[in-house]
Amino acid sequence: MTKLAVITGGTGALGSAIVAQLLDDGFECHVTWAAERELSRFEHSARVTLHQVDVSDEAQVTALYTSLPRLDASVHVVGGFGMSPLADTSLADLEKMFRLNAGTAFVCTREAVQAMRRSGTKGRIVNVAARPALVPTAGMVAYSTSKSAVYALTQHIAEEVRVDGIVVNAIAPSTMDTPANRAAMPDADFTRWPKLEEVARTVAFLASPNASLTTGTLVPVFGRA
Repeated sequence: MTKLAVITGGTGALGSAIVAQLLDDGFECHVTWAAERELSRFEHSARVTLHQVDVSDEAQVTALYTSLPRLDASVHVVGGFGMSPLADTSLADLEKMFRLNAGTAFVCTREAVQAMRRSGTKGRIVNVAARPALVPTAGMVAYSTSKSAVYALTQHIAEEVRVDGIVVNAIAPSTMDTPANRAAMPDADFTRWPKLEEVARTVAFLASPNASLTTGTLVPVFGRA
């Protein structure tokens, strides 16, 4: 039976790489999108099922996962980034980062668990944290704290669903080698950044049956930094 995977934010840079890898691995991919500009650049439209979903909207997320006939893997790429000195960071900034990062990961993970329970699959869930969740980084307290929350919820949910045979993990990439990051940091050593395909292969392993003994873990994908 063909395995079915959801990839939220699958039309973005990292999401597209993950979709490509999961397609190569034989998954039927259901991909959420929100931004037209990303959809227009997405190369795999003909090979996936696309869903226009705002994953910060709880009702839309519930409707997506309820519509699926089964679920074997769910990868949650949607998130946001922001940085500012502590003195310039407002409570609203913190709340925004929590909603975009921890909030979306929580709702998608919860609904993925429900879908896997309904279909009786011992599925795989992969969240996306970030290096600052492990390595304290000045100037991005709201972002770093929200990504640390992604790790915390991954651990706690993994323990709760262990009895169901559902595996929940997260990755923590550092700055990835994308055109946008190169443009933002033109003086950086790009050879030290992890490539999107390298990160995607890590996600694919965690989304596969081979990850059966790995759960509640944050996997660093730091490249050579």
